[in-house]
Amino acid sequence: MKYLHYEVSTNSDDVIEVTLDSQANVLLLDSWNYSRYREGESFEYRGGWAKQSPVRFSPGSGNWHVVVDLGGYAGSVGAGVRVIR
Repeated sequence: MKYLHYEVSTNSDDVIEVTLDSQANVLLLDSWNYSRYREGESFEYRGGWAKQSPVRFSPGSGNWHVVVDLGGYAGSVGAGVRVIR
């Protein structure tokens, strides 16, 4: 499974902003769920198929994993992730 992965740390009022150059799945996961994602097990996430960019999350304090993938479809996607403090 090919995907883009970004790890970010946030404070309580921060926003995670993901910019895309095409439509893709944008998933926000904690460490436990990211591990399950990588192992192909069931997992919980915020987000989903993004038709417009940017995508923004306000997850609260913590360490987060942002995954961008095409859901098994062929092609490529470019993405950027930043934390807005």
